[in-house]
Amino acid sequence: MTIPTHHRAPGEGAIPTDTEEATSSGMITYSIGLLLAVLLTGASFWVANTQLLWAPGIPLGLAVLAIAQMGIHVVFFLHITTGPENTNNVLALAFGVLIVTLVVVGSLAIMFNLNSSMMPPPDLMDMQMKF
Repeated sequence: MTIPTHHRAPGEGAIPTDTEEATSSGMITYSIGLLLAVLLTGASFWVANTQLLWAPGIPLGLAVLAIAQMGIHVVFFLHITTGPENTNNVLALAFGVLIVTLVVVGSLAIMFNLNSSMMPPPDLMDMQMKF
């Protein structure tokens, strides 16, 4: 069974018949992904340390490079494509993102609530002196 071209991840060809061809194809795909990931990492360090960019635009540039890096990892290393055989992988990835989002947002909400409920330090010191 051959996979339609529009459902393949970059670097993936038709399903190889021998193991030597499969190893070579997989190595090329991972090498391209590694090269792109290293280039994006280097670009992130350059953006963070350069004086050539407008200072308030640096966080936006880093966010764009981070999203591009996630895309490279998803396509080249996790092999998530639009093919029908990848439905379970996409659902598992979406569920993982949901869980991480809930944990991070929940933790921030708890910390904000605790911070607003804390007594200011001078009042706390006055209270300790009375006892």
